[in-house]
Amino acid sequence: MSKTILISGASSGFGALTAHALADAGHIVYAGMRGVAGHNAEAAAEVKRYSEEHNVDLRAVELDVSTDESTQLAVQTVIGEQGKLDVLIHNAGHMVLGPAEAFTPEQLADIYDTNVVGTQRLNRAALPHLREQRDGLVVWVGSSSTRGGTPPYLAPYFAAKAGMDALAASYALELARFGIETSIIVPGAFSSGTNHFAHSGKPNDVEVAAAYEEKYAGLMDQVAQKLAEMEPEWADVAEVAKAIVTVVGTEKGRRPFRVHIDPSDDGAAVVNPVADRVRVELLRRIGLEDLLHPTA
Repeated sequence: MSKTILISGASSGFGALTAHALADAGHIVYAGMRGVAGHNAEAAAEVKRYSEEHNVDLRAVELDVSTDESTQLAVQTVIGEQGKLDVLIHNAGHMVLGPAEAFTPEQLADIYDTNVVGTQRLNRAALPHLREQRDGLVVWVGSSSTRGGTPPYLAPYFAAKAGMDALAASYALELARFGIETSIIVPGAFSSGTNHFAHSGKPNDVEVAAAYEEKYAGLMDQVAQKLAEMEPEWADVAEVAKAIVTVVGTEKGRRPFRVHIDPSDDGAAVVNPVADRVRVELLRRIGLEDLLHPTA
């Protein structure tokens, strides 16, 4: 059955691949991105070209998760044109590279704003409609870094992704009695196929960054090389999009809470099931096991 879907951060990378894959699967997909008439005009034009060439319903919509106005307008556009919203996909995010101390508090707040607070803005715009429908799916595109092995120089990004994961886990329980389901997609560190590393931010405190360079010279080059070596030849970033298409197409009540797509196997697929089992056991002990699945 065709669903109406809104995805954030869909100008490139996981977002663009997922938007295409969901549209190919027969869904009505709104690819949210900042600056559809500005710096992402070409990405928006590509959305239109793809829709026409492949005869699918894929549309670009202005969506900046850093503002309440933009998130509200994006959701209103979808509801106004389709009369409903079935699936919300949190994909917008920004990576930064460098020693943690060299990032200013303001930078840390900005990173958290994009990766975590932005999901809250979009939720507050979209969830009233899903709650009224007593139906829906929220998909969170997380990261294996939240519980897998992690290299240094990515602390602000890892911290933000961990915050988003914790938020997603709590939302899953609080939305269940409204009939709204939650799935967390956990990609590993794909070294190619996305722009995460190429477009990553740098610390503003260059003096502190230089001090770390004395002891950690060449560290990021080493990390990048080793991550690339860990990644098997068959690794394909498009598998993340395929996993989301599968989750969306799965019968309500049978969707997985968490799905790992980590060819390099950094350990998250081992640790996450333990944490999720502890979560389930606690809910059962306190008599809230009904929150593990949508019930409305």
